[in-house]
Amino acid sequence: MGEVKRNYQRELDTIIAGLKERGEVPRLFLHSCCAPCSSYVLEYLANYFSITDFFYNPNITDEKEYRKRSEELRNLISRQPHLHPVEFVEGRYDPKEFYEAARGLEDCREGGERCMKCFRLRLFESAKHAAEGHYDFFTTTLTISPLKNARELNEIGEEAAAEYGVRFLPSDFKKKGGYQRSIELSREYDLYRQNYCGCVFSRRDRENTEK
Repeated sequence: MGEVKRNYQRELDTIIAGLKERGEVPRLFLHSCCAPCSSYVLEYLANYFSITDFFYNPNITDEKEYRKRSEELRNLISRQPHLHPVEFVEGRYDPKEFYEAARGLEDCREGGERCMKCFRLRLFESAKHAAEGHYDFFTTTLTISPLKNARELNEIGEEAAAEYGVRFLPSDFKKKGGYQRSIELSREYDLYRQNYCGCVFSRRDRENTEK
């Protein structure tokens, strides 16, 4: 028999149902890649969690682009209504961390091994901060993208959780219309929507495709 395919959205639904039944509002450390992807995730999860939104993305091409995305997320949080508190925290911006992780993988396809290294870098850093802050859970907005593999992201998150002794919140935020809702919210808040993931390699691939 083949391996049973996990339904991460169903697992999240089960966790949330338990929280509602017990009347709990846990603290969640949420890694965010950008405002558009975060819009739906915050709208959804702030109903059940008190959230610290962590902007840690050393993969972003240059400081100007990085600052634009960081400020857009900060502005979204200040404007969007949330049932429970959402706090913005910015990680360090050191692109050398990304280039070190991507060394030798510069020509990998989008979504390949280079991206997995990038995901590991950001999720392990998030898990570390979540553990140090004694958060109940941590997770990432990255699973909202139709271009990213939810299984691989959840497996990396669970590995980081085991490493740092903090609980990972499973997710596949593109489900239940999540990705479509993020597009609607991006229009509603007039958010800056970049046309590439963030790194110089994804920008290169996007430019080549457009040519």
